[in-house]
Amino acid sequence: MEWVYFAIFLTSCFVAGATGGMFPPGQWYDELNKPSWTPPNVVFPLVWTTLYIFMAAAGALAAISPDNSLALALWSLQIVTNMLWTPVFFGLRKLKAGLFVLVCLWISVAAAMIALWQVDWRAGLLFFPYLIWVTIAGALNLAVVRLNPEYTS
Repeated sequence: MEWVYFAIFLTSCFVAGATGGMFPPGQWYDELNKPSWTPPNVVFPLVWTTLYIFMAAAGALAAISPDNSLALALWSLQIVTNMLWTPVFFGLRKLKAGLFVLVCLWISVAAAMIALWQVDWRAGLLFFPYLIWVTIAGALNLAVVRLNPEYTS
């Protein structure tokens, strides 16, 4: 794997992740009703850091592979969609809109995973934990929507 490609993809991931610093959960999120299976807040940065490393490695593997244009386009789509969720959910406090973004993210991650797998099976495999986490995040977002009807306008 070319380290320059890895660094570029990792930078893209951390730029997307920077929205977490710009739009932190805050007290309003702490006060929301959440399901009992909600992970502790400390889990989120640990998981995302790991996933961003995997995503960057997948992007770098795809970048050095032939016939990679669809995989790289879908990688780009998912990172932009990833970056959108935090400002919508935490910044605007739009829980339903956040759920919509998460559905779009899930579709883009699944499509990217399939396209990456076709280019390099290792790249596709590196996206599998990401798809699992986005599935969990979507279920959590849906549960928060249902448990907090006052935020569903």
